[in-house]
Amino acid sequence: MGAKLGGDDFDDLGESAEINITPFIDVMLVLLIIFMVAAPLSTVDIPVELPVAVADAPVRPSEPVFITIEEDLSISVGDYPATLDSLVMEVGIATGINHDERLYIRADKSVPYGELIGVMNVLRSDGYLKVGLVGLDEMGAPPEEGGAE
Repeated sequence: MGAKLGGDDFDDLGESAEINITPFIDVMLVLLIIFMVAAPLSTVDIPVELPVAVADAPVRPSEPVFITIEEDLSISVGDYPATLDSLVMEVGIATGINHDERLYIRADKSVPYGELIGVMNVLRSDGYLKVGLVGLDEMGAPPEEGGAE
């Protein structure tokens, strides 16, 4: 039922240099079906009954100690101004010389990184190791001047 389009009158088929990719496609489709069936079975749900946590929430300090570094590099502990030399004394007064109390550093975004690390190094050298950095949430931040609203 085939038609011969070529010019040779030979009935036997000649050699062809083309690759028959039909078996390759068949194998790939079979592998695809195997993986599609096996993938949902590979996620095993093991029922585990987890224990209930009964620990109390950590107590937040009623009056946190904030160390503020302003744009002009002036430092204040709470509402009291301080210098880098008197920082340890002011923090000691604010914490009652409790080195386990957490300190919060808030700095203006224009403060150089080296100045912030300098303050942290002074606190660390005196034994204050629990230091947190304070930042604004993206949702709560006021829009910047000159920006698109």
